[in-house]
Amino acid sequence: MAALICGSLAFDTIMTFEGRFAEQILPDQLHILNVSFLVPSLRRDFGGCAGNIAYSLQLLGGTPLPMAMLGSDGSEYLERLKALGISTEYVRQVTDMFTAQAMIMNDRDNNQITAFHPGAMQQAHANRIVAREDIRLGILAPDGREAMLQHAEQFHAAGIPFVFDPGQGLPMFNGEELTRFVDLASWVVVNDYEGKMLSQRTGLSLAEMSQRVRGLVVTLAAEGCEVWVKGERQHVPSVKPAAVIEPTGCGDAWRGGLLYGLERGWPLERCAQLGNRLGALKIAHRGPQNYTLDFTPD
Repeated sequence: MAALICGSLAFDTIMTFEGRFAEQILPDQLHILNVSFLVPSLRRDFGGCAGNIAYSLQLLGGTPLPMAMLGSDGSEYLERLKALGISTEYVRQVTDMFTAQAMIMNDRDNNQITAFHPGAMQQAHANRIVAREDIRLGILAPDGREAMLQHAEQFHAAGIPFVFDPGQGLPMFNGEELTRFVDLASWVVVNDYEGKMLSQRTGLSLAEMSQRVRGLVVTLAAEGCEVWVKGERQHVPSVKPAAVIEPTGCGDAWRGGLLYGLERGWPLERCAQLGNRLGALKIAHRGPQNYTLDFTPD
């Protein structure tokens, strides 16, 4: 069974600030914010939600089908996906835009400041989801606004159960649109901050939202995650990492574990446990796609 992964393919430029953001930003001066951070280390990685989730799912032995747009500079990413054995049949290129770019700066406490240029991702709605016998599962990760709206409806029309994972794309939608996403989806995944925003904009509590889907998960970084099923909450503890090196891509690694479990019909709690293991594994490595599996998922 294959999992269709709708989201971005991006190049990540990752920088490390050796201090703390909080020590450089004066709260009473936010209205005239003008700061500069010295970043001794800088590197460029393959990233984007669709790419990172596909990488995680492929490592576990799943069958990811990323659906995304690359720009004129995307040939290197296409070759990487092929080298990893990840299908590129739903990956398209546009010639008049750059591939999406994320500029990510981490401080010593693993807080992040990110600037994101969507580039070719803005044309992701040109990709269309249709029913296919081997595609039994999907995820709607952050992508272009029109793509997210259309792909949710297309998942539903094709009878493909999917995870709604709005991530940093959540602020693009109003309460009515977000409620529609929830009603179309089979599962919802958000982090703690996104969960609060989603509740605020829809007017639905997490318990109420979990009554409208098969399950809802709130990831809590180092604290693990909360699994909500039919209005009942259960805490799933985190897994202690071998080292804490860099958080970029941890949430996407977690989602790869989620999809692997859902493909196999696991209870949501067990899926979350595997996701926590993947997140702990990824955070011990630099970059979102540079870790390898050191355990058997089953």
